[in-house]
Formats: sequence, structure tokens, C-alpha cells
Amino acid sequence: MKAPIKKAFLLGAGLGTRLRPLTDILPKPLIPVFHRPLIEHLLDHCLASGIEEFAINTHHLPGKWEEAFPDGAYRGAPLTFFHEPVLLETGGGLRNIESWIEAEPFLVCNGDILTTLEIDRLIDTHVRSGRTATMGLRSTGHEPHIAIEGERIVDIKNMLGIAPGTHQFACVYCAQPELLQRIPPAEKISIIPTFLDLIRDGEMGASFHDEGIWLDLGTRESYLDAHHHGELGELRHPEAHIDPTAMVEASAVGPGASIGADATILSSVLWPGAKIEEGAQLTNCIVYSSTPATGAQHNVDL
Repeated sequence: MKAPIKKAFLLGAGLGTRLRPLTDILPKPLIPVFHRPLIEHLLDHCLASGIEEFAINTHHLPGKWEEAFPDGAYRGAPLTFFHEPVLLETGGGLRNIESWIEAEPFLVCNGDILTTLEIDRLIDTHVRSGRTATMGLRSTGHEPHIAIEGERIVDIKNMLGIAPGTHQFACVYCAQPELLQRIPPAEKISIIPTFLDLIRDGEMGASFHDEGIWLDLGTRESYLDAHHHGELGELRHPEAHIDPTAMVEASAVGPGASIGADATILSSVLWPGAKIEEGAQLTNCIVYSSTPATGAQHNVDL
């Protein structure tokens, strides 16, 4: 049986272009979700699953990571940052942290997902499987690209000509350190060619996770929708200032945010310090700047 997994690599280097202008201010994994950085939700979930140490790759706005985690740790768990001046993609970024992995098994998670799937069960499945890697899958989703036979993955996007796929990759997988030797060193490269090599060798396992919440916060729509899952956090921060005549429904209001008299806020997200003027009407909006929001606004970022 393989050793248990105590290290996790969180992918934080993406540009988040579909979330602009929010990602002009912060890297996508640091945008606030229920009033704290998105990646903190993932860090907490990994810690609860037995992970003890993290590596995070960065590229866009690297100084914001230093501001968010000035001590290089989160709740006592060490965070090691690997800055990529040139993006190395999912394969190159993984090979770049080889020295940190130190020949130990590891978990890999996209840094922009919000999930309650059972990571500890994924780890257990991998440890028991004897395979080089094990991918977390869901039977629902908008990208059912993964083809399976039993607990083995046999194709991705029909790239091997075997099957088009029935399951969604949950952006979480476990791997043994020998996976790194299949990735060319010092190259900008996707992890997909390595995954296909593993599939050909029968070394890519599957772990099924339809339980809980799984959200990919890649678009403003998915970002707004995440705040409809009240079990993940409180919508109104106790340090927000809301006039008693204002109407606020299905909206997140961050610390230091203020909402003026007779304002109406529906299905929106107000970042820390956001200002909503008297009588403003916001629907499906994200207020991220310090400029006061006024008038009637619908489906805009302010």
C-alpha cells in the first residue's frame, strides 16, 4: 500500500481572463467568496482531509499572494510559492515543483474551485489502488470528457479514439512522484500528454465524487451563483453597514461595505469596502471598486 498523502499543489497561476475586471485587481484564487479569499476555502478543505503542507504556483499579480499570506503559512500549514515569470501550464508547473515534492505522493487541485467533495476518500482510493495517479470525477457537469471502464480511466476527450467520455474531471487528482518523470523538464506543457501516457499504461485510476458541492468559479455567473450556497458561509458580514430602509436579498455584503437608505440590492456581491449610494438599485452586480455605486445597475461589475 502506498504512503498517505500529506502534500498538496494548488494551481494559482492562471490569468482568470473570463473574470476580468475582477482579476485585474486580484488573482482569481484570491477573489473574495463569502468575504475571504476563494483559495482559503480549498485550504481548509484540504487541511480537514489530512494535508499538512502546500505549494502554490503564481504568475499574475504575485505581490497579492504575499499580502494575503505574509507569513508563508495558513493556519500553521507551510505555504511555498513558486513564481512563474512565464506560465508553464499544468504540466510544466508541476515539474517545476519537483524539489518541493521530495519523492512523496501528492494531491493536485485547481485553485479556483469551491467544493465539499470528499478529498480524504479520493486519497484513500488512490492509496489503495496501486496506480500512479487517480483522478476525481463527477457524473454530472458541462464537460463530460472522461471515459471510464470500472475504476480505470481509458480516454480523455476521445483523444485515444476509445470513447468520448461520460464523466467530468473535478479538477482534483492524486499522484505518485514518478509521475513527474513523465513530464519534460523546463518546458511549458499541459499535463494532458502525461495523463494520456498513464492511460495507455493502465496507470490512471478513477474515484467517483457526486457528493457535496463542486463549483468552478471561472465566470462571473458562476461566481455570483456560488453565493447562493448559504451553507458555505454567511452572506452579510457583521462589519457591513446596511441602512435599515435598504432591501438586500440573496446578496453577499463584505466587511466595511455600506448600503445607503432605500437602496435595493438583489443577487449581487459587494466586496469589502464597497459603497452603495442612497436609492441605488443593483441586480446581479459585483461591486469591487471603491467608487460609490449609484442609480439602477443590472449585470455589471462596478
